[in-house]
Parts: sequence; C-alpha cells; structure tokens
Amino acid sequence: MDRIRSLGVRGSVAVVTLFLLAVIGIIGVFHPESNLGQLFDILTSADTLSSALRLSVPIAFAALGGIFAEKSGVINIGLEGLLIIAAFFGVYATEITGSVWIGMGAGVLSSTLLAALFGVVCIEFRADQIIAGLAVWLIALGLAPFLSQVIYNGPNTVSVKSLETITIPYLSEIPFFGALFDASPVVYLMFVAVAASWYTLNRTSFGRWVIASGENPKALDTAGVSVRRVRYAAVLLSGVLSGIGGAALSLSLGQFIGNGATMVNGKGFIAIVAYLFGNYNPIGAMLSTLLFAGLEAVQIALQVGNVFAIPQSLVRTIPYLTVVIVLALVGNTRVPEAAGDYYESGEE
Repeated sequence: MDRIRSLGVRGSVAVVTLFLLAVIGIIGVFHPESNLGQLFDILTSADTLSSALRLSVPIAFAALGGIFAEKSGVINIGLEGLLIIAAFFGVYATEITGSVWIGMGAGVLSSTLLAALFGVVCIEFRADQIIAGLAVWLIALGLAPFLSQVIYNGPNTVSVKSLETITIPYLSEIPFFGALFDASPVVYLMFVAVAASWYTLNRTSFGRWVIASGENPKALDTAGVSVRRVRYAAVLLSGVLSGIGGAALSLSLGQFIGNGATMVNGKGFIAIVAYLFGNYNPIGAMLSTLLFAGLEAVQIALQVGNVFAIPQSLVRTIPYLTVVIVLALVGNTRVPEAAGDYYESGEE
C-alpha cells in the first residue's frame, strides 16, 4: 500500500492503465472472438497506430508552440485559432499554386501573423492574455469559414492536392510498428520538432532565456537580455509551430471543413491539456498527445466495427472524457512563476 502511495496520482494511473491493458491482452489472446478480443485487435492494429500518428500532428505542434509561449511568460490559449487559420490558408494557397508545400508555408505565415497580433496586444498594450487568446480563437473561428463562404460559396473549401505518404519498403510491413514507416512527411517532422524543442529549451541560450523570461524576468533583464524580445520570439514560434500543425491537418485531408467548430474541433484546447499534463516538457507533451490521439483512433475503430452494444454517441465521448480526467490530474504541474504577468524593462 505504501508503494502505491509513493507513486503519486500519475504513477498510480499509469500502473492501473498497464494492468487493464494486460488483462485485455490476455483475454484477447485466449478469447479473440469476445468483445475484449476485438478491442485487443483494434489496439494492436497498424491502422490504429497510423490513425493515431495522423491525429497527433496538429495537437503535438500546437502543444509545442504553447510550451514556448507559456514558458516565456505569455499564456497563449488561442492555439485553437492559430490551427484554424493555418488550416484554411494552407488549402487556399495550395489551390492557387498547386503546391502542397507552398500551401504549408502559407498556413504557417497566416498563423504567425495572427500570433504576432496576439503578441503585440499582450506585450505592448498589456491586454489580459486569457481574453486576448480567446479573441484570437473567435477571430479565426469566424474569419476562416467567412473567407471560405466568400471564395467557395460555402464553409468548406474545394478538395486540393493532399500530402503524400512516405512508404519505406520492408519496414512498413512490420506488424503494428510498420505504421511508423508508412506515414506522411509531417509525422516525421513532428518527431523532429519534439526533439528539437527539447534540445532548444534545455541545451541552448535561447531556451534558458525563454525559461528565465517566464520564471524571473527581472533577473533576465538585469543580465542584459530583453524580456520583450524573448517573449515576442516565443510567441512567434508558437505561431510557426501551430501553423505547421493546422496546415498539416487540412492538407492531410486535402480540404478545409468550416462547419461548426471547424475541422480543428478542439484540438488546440486538447494541446493545452497535453503540455500541462506533460509538465511543459516537449517529450511529455508528445506522450500525452499520443494518448489522446490513440483514444480518438480507437473510438473511431469501435464505431466502425460496432464492437460494444452501446450508443455510438457515447463511444465518441471516450477521448474527451479522458481529457477531463487528465485535467483533474494536472495538479502537480508547475506553472512558470511569471506566466500571465506583464513586465516592463527596468521596473522594480
């Protein structure tokens, strides 16, 4: 009992999760025809991993962007809006130019410009960061479908060229893990971005400046480094990373869908949960993202296969219910000391 308590809440959840997976695995092996056996097949399917990786891309990139912004002291809850605007302009530019990669660049540019506007409002004019972040989301939520309506006579754009899949011979045929070698270029870029973000934050001067800007901006200012410039750089970087995620989302499908909450559908807010649960660590955020995306992929497969005799509307709540549970477990996350605080150079 003492050992379980020593694990803490997160450790205990991990142990329980592994135990449940082991039970599902045992039943799945010996009773493959049962419901749990079918669930085991879904969990160990290469298609599920492939879907999880694809769904992870926008969440992971937005989470990385959120880490840099908040680590610097600027809380950017407008990640959802950055994803939306990039998703639209990625498709629009692809349709005009015929190039997916120019479309990616346009999506990143649009997201970065919106992030720059957010930065100016928060850093120069001292606006409340939460309200400004909500404004970014609402602007994008209204602007992208409006532009689509004007250009395409509807909230959804036309279909354009989509990102192609890179298939590595032989390796792609490995059971389950073969999905890692049969994926879109942005999936590989996602792993590179996670590693680069971790290295930047932990092994470079810029990373140390970002951390100091969010923890003790006065000390950073005293050392002769401009807190304002560091925060601008971090906010712009959040725009670049979110732009990659948003453009990759729409260009993986080859279309922007602007109905309702748009095709982004809360992924920016899930990204915030991911990096909080990962305690502002890019690797932890990536693992949290894979958890959410994996559950999303599983619930899609459960709906298609109609494995359990429960309403599909209830099955669709599985990933979001998990988000709520995770939110309840992020109490140990340490928020940067100066997150959300305005700082003026030279102030006491």
